[in-house]
Amino acid sequence: MAQHFLAYTVVHQPRRLKLPAQPIPQGANAEDMAACLFDEATNKRYFDQVAEKCYHPATRMFLENVEAGFKLAIGFSISFLRQCERWDPELYGLLHKLAVHPNTEIIGVEPYHSFLFYVDIEEFIRRLQWMADYFARTFGKRPRITDTTEMFMSNDIYHAVRKAGFQAAVMDGREWVLNWRDASYLYHYQEDCKLLCRHHKLSDDVGYRFSNKGWESWPLSAGTYAHWIREQRGEMVFVGWDYETFGEHHWADTGIFDFMRFLPGELKWRGMEFVTPSEALRLYGSTSHHLPLPEFPTTWAGSGGVEFFLGNSAQLAVFQLMHHAYNKARLTGKPELLNLALWLLQSDNLHLIQWFGRVGQEAEVSAYFTPREWWSLGPIGIITELQQVYKNFIRALDAWI
Repeated sequence: MAQHFLAYTVVHQPRRLKLPAQPIPQGANAEDMAACLFDEATNKRYFDQVAEKCYHPATRMFLENVEAGFKLAIGFSISFLRQCERWDPELYGLLHKLAVHPNTEIIGVEPYHSFLFYVDIEEFIRRLQWMADYFARTFGKRPRITDTTEMFMSNDIYHAVRKAGFQAAVMDGREWVLNWRDASYLYHYQEDCKLLCRHHKLSDDVGYRFSNKGWESWPLSAGTYAHWIREQRGEMVFVGWDYETFGEHHWADTGIFDFMRFLPGELKWRGMEFVTPSEALRLYGSTSHHLPLPEFPTTWAGSGGVEFFLGNSAQLAVFQLMHHAYNKARLTGKPELLNLALWLLQSDNLHLIQWFGRVGQEAEVSAYFTPREWWSLGPIGIITELQQVYKNFIRALDAWI
């Protein structure tokens, strides 16, 4: 039976694009370009909505838990932290208190939640190192473990994480990667960098299925869930959730907050111990197991493959434009313009159009996260205007080359 329990949650809000696409005046500087590219009014509306339902109550709940001995790993995108610091200083203070708590470990998330690793792997390494410095300054804790964006992991990304100086990375424990292996062990591809595998099913029992009245295990009690965790084969159970699971994906009236308040006691009653990811490395690092990593990446999104982000023609077209925007920004030699291109690489800009030409649960999830302001354009209009945002930026860079 598993002895140790690890909980990880990640907080992210994207810097949403402004649709319909806004013309960028010739000779515009980076600040003026940003005003044309990004919709801060929509960002604030979404932030305020989620802050009320999720961020404030969830942060207070996690603070109660860690004060009582629970241990938590948490990751923040810089995108989220900048919105939080700007629009909700009270919440920022609460999250800072949670982040610096001795029972909390910071997981280093790719700062803009971007797909930079697909465009420029050397810059990806530098940005991971920049992110680690940022968190060391902000919270007094330098991350030793990273989440590369949506838990993307592949052979080359793993080596980039090693070169960036991280001791481990988190990844999703999908069957097609693990094969006969259990997620409840510590792994490595090469000895000096470990892999923590999220237990996909147990994580999604809370992250996705908790409020589904058609689910055979609804309503899920903390006791039942703790029993499932304790009965897992292996050494430890690592679960990972979006922070928005608590109050936004599952509203307060589903009982999600009470569930999480009772869960630590139920786990302790069954003899389980709480550890942070770094503590798990110390416990099991010398006995970690080799895991061959695939050339095609795994992710915790959708069905676990890159097709969630690059599975339709609209996503592939935007992905091409992401490359061209980044490459042209590099040609300008202007760091502030390259920074805009990095924002335009956010994975969300592909996630939000996953629904195009598709039906089913994954398409419904993607459509749910698509800003409601966009839908007046219609599906084709959304895709056309989204592409135009990138085209306008690429053309606007002419003045700087």
